[in-house]
Amino acid sequence: MTDTAPANLDETSVDHIIIRFAGDSGDGMQLTGDRFTSASALYGNDLATLPDFPAEIRAPAGTLAGVSAFQVQISDHDITTPGDAPSVLVAMNPAALASELHRLLPGGTIIANEDTFDERNLAKAGYANSENPLEDGSLDGYTLIKVPMTSLTKEACAELGVKPRDADRSKNFFALGLVSWMYSRPMETTTDWIKAKFAKNELVVAANTAAFKAGHAFGETAELGAHKVTISPAKLEPGTYTNINGNTALSWGLVAATQLSGIPMFLGSYPITPASDILHELSSKKSFNIRTLQAEDEIAAVASAVGASFGGHIGVTTTSGPGVALKGEAMGLALSLELPLVIVNIQRGGPSTGLPTKTEAADLMMAMYGRHGESPMPIVASYSPAQCFDAAIEACRLALKYRTPVMFLSDGYLANGTEPWKLPDVDSLPAIDVEFATAPNAKNDEGEDVFWPYLRDPVTLARPWAIPGTPGLEHRVGGIEKQDGTGNISYDPDNHAHMVQIRADKVAVIADDIPPTMVTGPDDADLLVLGWGSTWGAITSAVRRATAAGHSVAHAHLTHLNPFPKDLGDVLKRYPKVIVPEMNLGQLSKLVRAEYLVDAQTVSKVKGQPFTAAEIYDVIVGALQ
Repeated sequence: MTDTAPANLDETSVDHIIIRFAGDSGDGMQLTGDRFTSASALYGNDLATLPDFPAEIRAPAGTLAGVSAFQVQISDHDITTPGDAPSVLVAMNPAALASELHRLLPGGTIIANEDTFDERNLAKAGYANSENPLEDGSLDGYTLIKVPMTSLTKEACAELGVKPRDADRSKNFFALGLVSWMYSRPMETTTDWIKAKFAKNELVVAANTAAFKAGHAFGETAELGAHKVTISPAKLEPGTYTNINGNTALSWGLVAATQLSGIPMFLGSYPITPASDILHELSSKKSFNIRTLQAEDEIAAVASAVGASFGGHIGVTTTSGPGVALKGEAMGLALSLELPLVIVNIQRGGPSTGLPTKTEAADLMMAMYGRHGESPMPIVASYSPAQCFDAAIEACRLALKYRTPVMFLSDGYLANGTEPWKLPDVDSLPAIDVEFATAPNAKNDEGEDVFWPYLRDPVTLARPWAIPGTPGLEHRVGGIEKQDGTGNISYDPDNHAHMVQIRADKVAVIADDIPPTMVTGPDDADLLVLGWGSTWGAITSAVRRATAAGHSVAHAHLTHLNPFPKDLGDVLKRYPKVIVPEMNLGQLSKLVRAEYLVDAQTVSKVKGQPFTAAEIYDVIVGALQ
């Protein structure tokens, strides 16, 4: 942090702060972090968040397995990650302290709810002999602020007639009030939200508001002025901004694609972490000509979307890795029928149930090859929460233009993470032109006008799209191989070889329709960091640090993973060293080594947590030595 002139004698101005809220799953830490983030966004700070919660619906209270955390970095300048390590840890119970202390910077600040540090909770958290870390000197290397949050919350709510047990549920708002005071967040943003959120229960509004104000006042009355900090608004490009997470941005991108193309959308989905929010969001968008179906299983979800595509809709299905595995046969059907279908895969830790609430990006090989037969499919990957909007539009554009299923890759980090997003000028978004077949396009042996469903566009190799029921355009579809042109069932070996090749060629020609490789940094750098997906934020920050330290480093990031940009081979060969950070065991690295014969060094992380900038910076420096 960089100190500047203080706003007053007790207040310090810094350029950024990283705070981690942690407590039991029932303590409302995700809500607390989200509200602090929203207040910071409205204040004008740049920010990035990392929600981090357990997979169990309700792990045993007070245990390490039940700890839920939320990390946020706010700053007065452009940032791309939620930060390497927090400088402030809000610990609502002993388990939160035990679970999260190792993340805290040396000398950092701990704000602890001392009311919960009793013998029973200390034992649950694994403290030997129930020794209290708030009293035994083990935290002397940190700034420790002990606050009786539970008792003060009950005291603030008592005069409202709130029962102590119910008042206890508001202690997260006490914590939010205290942290909001310490970091100069405006009160009105939160109090207005409480009124709107809990409008149907006046007592809950009163209790949460009282707890929030009590926490805010505690900082003043407890003489914590030495800990009061301001972070000025960031100098962002002028415009209207909203704080958005990846799943919401993705949903809005799908809405935009519907409007830009004039084609209605159908979402067939089965709830699965961390993709379910997309179904929730789109189910409220019927006014935008979007229909949603919560199917009984993953197979029904994708099959319904394939049927909708046949009927003239943009078919979309959303899931995570396990669901993609189940959808494989229906994806093959859509590929064989050559229909537009978008398969959204919000990746998570695997295999099997794995780490459903933790992030990973290990489905690239499945997206590339994870279907029976030769079944190539375009792959589009988002790289930041806000950029999910543009990536969703791109996935729909390719599916519609080339009449092909498209795999969209995001992950749990992007899906749940938030950042400020400048709302685009809707009129500036390019239209997606779609033409349905309206008349016969061939003649049969008798010279009669007929419709051939596989008579292809010479440039895109896409087949015509005819809405069922259009007079004169009757045609057969199905999973058995078709004859090119007529669409008749064909067992001819040469025809099958031709159809396999032309479907591959159709995906390959998409390379003519995508931008060059996104590269930042000098063309003659000593090292190139190649990335895809959500590693973008950590790589960007790490490369900035390396450049500031005098190293010559470039960064290339891929949004299109199949086909690759046409210039990618030339880009990779410009640099003597290439490293590829991935949240898997080296899947992109294997692909580029095979395709371009470059010595790409794999940098893997499969811990259910995103890369930090520091981790990648250390690899960069090590590779350059």
